[in-house]
Amino acid sequence: MKYLLDTHTFLWAIGQSNDLPEKVIKELKNPNNEVYVSAITFWEISIKVRIKKLDLGGIQIEDLITFAEKMDFQVIDLTPEEASIYVNLAENTHNDPFDRMLIWQCIRRNMTIVSKDIEFDKFKDYGLKILWK
Repeated sequence: MKYLLDTHTFLWAIGQSNDLPEKVIKELKNPNNEVYVSAITFWEISIKVRIKKLDLGGIQIEDLITFAEKMDFQVIDLTPEEASIYVNLAENTHNDPFDRMLIWQCIRRNMTIVSKDIEFDKFKDYGLKILWK
């Protein structure tokens, strides 16, 4: 299975948070699964740290990619094609741009998003697969 971590899921995974359900931890540690973190996530974290909406608790933002790699998470870029055809994501009531682009990457790449965000259910009819929520 190919999983893409939502931003909160990535942060909780590197922080070994108790907020992650056991079924999520099991899937993330399963060597048969591929776990991805998008460049979109690093961008979101960087913006939220800059505007003081997020505190990384002493973790240096420059170290986040290293943390991901140490956990065997693969880092993916946003492709120009994904960016240019994002307009095709028809659901229009959930307006968080970071969430929407992660959702679009999952749909386009046939991945499953790992998120507790119940708003993501709105995208199931458009092809989004979800683990957790």
